Amino acid sequence: MAKVTNAFDTYTATSDRESLSDVIYNISPSTTPFMSSIGKSNVKNVQFDWQTEALPTASGTGELEGFELSRSASTATVRESNICQISSRDATVTGSQQASDPAGKRSEMAHQLAIMAKALKRDMETALCSKVAKNAGNATTARQTGGFETWTETNVSRGTNGAGAGNGAAPTDGTQRAFTETILKSVQQSAFTNGGEPSMLIVGPHVKGVVSGFTGRSQARQNIDAQTIEASVAIYSGDFGELKVVPSNFSRSRSALFVDPDYAKVAYLRDFETVDISTIGDAETKMLVVEFGLEVSNEKAHGIAADLSTS
Repeated sequence: MAKVTNAFDTYTATSDRESLSDVIYNISPSTTPFMSSIGKSNVKNVQFDWQTEALPTASGTGELEGFELSRSASTATVRESNICQISSRDATVTGSQQASDPAGKRSEMAHQLAIMAKALKRDMETALCSKVAKNAGNATTARQTGGFETWTETNVSRGTNGAGAGNGAAPTDGTQRAFTETILKSVQQSAFTNGGEPSMLIVGPHVKGVVSGFTGRSQARQNIDAQTIEASVAIYSGDFGELKVVPSNFSRSRSALFVDPDYAKVAYLRDFETVDISTIGDAETKMLVVEFGLEVSNEKAHGIAADLSTS
C-alpha cells in the first residue's frame, strides 16, 4: 500500500515528546517472613542477654504417710547472650538530578532511599536466618549477630556429619539429602516432647515444592473455584500441630526452619534511622543505618531440618 504524498511522519519529526511511563516496575524479592513474624525489643548494650529455665522432670510417685521432706534442688536459670551488628545502606544523588523531574518519582533521593530501605530489610532477614556465628568484633572486625541456625541444637535433623553446638556457634553442614515427611515429623515430635509448638516452617523455593507433595497434610485454607487446581500447601497439619509453610528467598535454601514466633525477637540497639552525610561537593548523600541482634528466647521452642537437597 502506498504512503500518502507529503504526509509528515514520526521518522521526520523532531519535536515529539518521549513516551515514558510514570510506573516503575520492580519485582526483586523483598518479603521478610521471619523478621515480620517474630517480636521486637529494645536493648541498651551491644551485647544483650536473656534467661531461660526448665521445669524439673515430671514424677508420678506418691509420698508415704507421715513422710519426711527431702528438699528439692533449686532450678537455676541459664543466661544466654547475643551481639548487635550494624547494617547500613546509602544513597547519593547529584544536585542536578534532585532538581530534575524524573518520571515515576517525586524526588530522586526519596526514591533511592525507598529502594535502600527494602534492601536493608533483606540484609537483616538474611543475617537473622543465617548460620553465621555471633562475633563481638574489634577495631578491625565488624560485629555479627548469631543467626537462627546458630541457636537451634535440640530439635534438629541433620545430614551425615552435620552438627550444631547452639549458643550462637556456627553449625557444621552435613551431607545433603532429600527432605521427606519423616524428617519433618521427627523435628515436630522432638519440639513437642521438649515443650515447643513451632507454627511456621520457613523454607526455600525447592523445599516448598517438596512439602506440597507430602500426603499427610491439610489443604490450603481458602475456597477455590471449581476450575482451579490446588497444588500448593499453605498449612501442614501433622500429629503435633499445624505449620504455616512460608517460602523465603533469604533463609538458606538447604535448611527448613521450624519457628515459634512467640519465642524470638529482633533486638534493636538503634532502630532504623536516616543520617545526613556531610556534603563534599554537588551531591547529597543520606545513609540508612540500624543496629540489631537476634534473641532466641528459648531454642527448644524451635527446630531445624538441615542439609536438605535444593534441586
